[in-house]
Amino acid sequence: MDIDIVRNDDGSLVVPIPPERRHDDSDASDTGPDPVEPVESAPTTRVLHPGEGGYDEALVEWDLQQNPDRPPVVSTATGRQEAMHLVHAVAENPDEALAPAVEALDDPTASGEALRHVLVGGVHSVEDFAAEVAEAEGGDPLPAHKATKIIGEVLAELDS
Repeated sequence: MDIDIVRNDDGSLVVPIPPERRHDDSDASDTGPDPVEPVESAPTTRVLHPGEGGYDEALVEWDLQQNPDRPPVVSTATGRQEAMHLVHAVAENPDEALAPAVEALDDPTASGEALRHVLVGGVHSVEDFAAEVAEAEGGDPLPAHKATKIIGEVLAELDS
């Protein structure tokens, strides 16, 4: 039974933890080791917050489960530029509504693809993207966990 990853409004992700495999030793004989059938426990979940180990990977999986038939992501120069501008704008004005900023994009699909491309590259890709945003837009680079959270928010808005 598969459990989907759930993205909360605060950016945290509820991810499934595979059940532990346990062996039932009650049928073991004293004369030697018999093969024992594994007994699986109930699936559990864990909440991951931006910046925690495994968060970036879980966010990529969450994004993929939103549209499993999506072709592999491809980043374009214009999509990346718009994505950088959008991430910077959201970081500078976190209390502003995200929907109008996303609606103002010239090519929301290209911007979303660029952000997905960043996530697929992992934490180092997010760090490099944050440095590139700071260089292009000014200011200090965002910490990777903040950049990842904003990317998740933008992708959720694009998919809504």
